[in-house]
Amino acid sequence: MKRKREMEGKSEIRSAIEELSMLVKAQPATVGDINLDAAPIPTKPFLHVCTLILQVLDKIGPTMAVLRQDIHQNIQRLENLCESDPTKYLNLIEMLKKEESEGNARKGSSCSKALLWLTRSMDFMVALLQKLVKDPGQNMEQAVEESYNITLKPRHGWISSAAFKVALKLVPDNKTFISLLMAKDQNCDNLKEEMQTLITLLVPFLEQIHSVMRLYRLDRLKSS
Repeated sequence: MKRKREMEGKSEIRSAIEELSMLVKAQPATVGDINLDAAPIPTKPFLHVCTLILQVLDKIGPTMAVLRQDIHQNIQRLENLCESDPTKYLNLIEMLKKEESEGNARKGSSCSKALLWLTRSMDFMVALLQKLVKDPGQNMEQAVEESYNITLKPRHGWISSAAFKVALKLVPDNKTFISLLMAKDQNCDNLKEEMQTLITLLVPFLEQIHSVMRLYRLDRLKSS
């Protein structure tokens, strides 16, 4: 309830920036090869950031329903594991270690795969925001499609790709999307600055997770 009250009056992007800023401050600096013990991935803060960015995705409307559901399910799966043993799973890497040791990391609805696809979905959102920062007047359908092509499509099978292509027809126009992202006290320039700040904070964190995924040989997994 406290966090909800603190968010009132803030945009999702602004709230995500604040959460990421605290997360970055708590992260130790890493140089060279990643050290799994020295570079944890705090579970609850990361999932909260993903939830806020999911709310940004909601602004695009029903066209993103399938992706939204996928992100929500992955967040829920990781939250459920964390709640099963909050002390043990403060760090998401502990979950990866557990499933790797059990031989379950690449199976069905594993939490390792949930983290992988959640991270890829965040890559998509970053790519979309980058395009809007570069050209705020860009056609939204084009921006969404191009962002999808460079992030999720290479890891999607034909079923997922076909579903996304159909969904593109429902993307809102640029002006509508931008207005939905703005907080009450914002203008386009303020929003552009905040989107860039969010990108700057989020990208290194996602790169860290991708590095961990490569260590666990999960980075090449694809969907149907």
